[in-house]
Amino acid sequence: MTRLEESLSAWPVNGLPSTLAERTRRVYDRLAAVYPVSTMLFHSRAHRCALEASGVRNGMKVLEVATGSGEMFRRLVRANGKGSTIGVDLSPNMAARTQRAAHRKFPGAAAHCQAVDARHMPFRNESFDAIFCCYLLELLSGDDIVGTLREFRRVLRDRGNLTLVLIGQNTPMFNAVYKVVGKVAPAFWGRQVERRVPDLIQSARFEILQDRLVQQTFYPSRVLVARK
Repeated sequence: MTRLEESLSAWPVNGLPSTLAERTRRVYDRLAAVYPVSTMLFHSRAHRCALEASGVRNGMKVLEVATGSGEMFRRLVRANGKGSTIGVDLSPNMAARTQRAAHRKFPGAAAHCQAVDARHMPFRNESFDAIFCCYLLELLSGDDIVGTLREFRRVLRDRGNLTLVLIGQNTPMFNAVYKVVGKVAPAFWGRQVERRVPDLIQSARFEILQDRLVQQTFYPSRVLVARK
């Protein structure tokens, strides 16, 4: 274990147990029908920026981890009409809604979404040309972030790109509010991690290619593109 990983093992998570996976799954299952409103108000601009920065080309095999509302997944399916787009989400209800919406809008596309734990994905080594992950790492413990990045590296092909969208920490007032709501509803909000993630990406042997800040309404996001 590296020194960075050792420090993350003791990383405070608002006094929470080391993993919130089961609680998070239940929360997002219940909110699956209304969560798209949050995406439309706060996340869609960052999603657009992430796709533009990612280097995805039509015809690739693309994986999105933590599809949430499915808004990013539909962007990927549209951009990758000649390729294959796979989505996974811990919440079965989120995954099912994303699958239905994508098939309704793009009936001929090779697109599939299923319920999968990002920490243990059922894909072979080097299965994907590109991976996207938006607003997931905030919901994981320090150890699970390290493990999930290792999974990303395992299933990503050599020279493939990993695109991450994180909740930003560049606005002090937003940070103060987020700290409060994260303690009130940790399984939904998680906690901000973006300042530590670049070091973790590099520790997982990725090379950071792009680093952008995006803001929508009052909500800050950070888009990172890294190459294996």
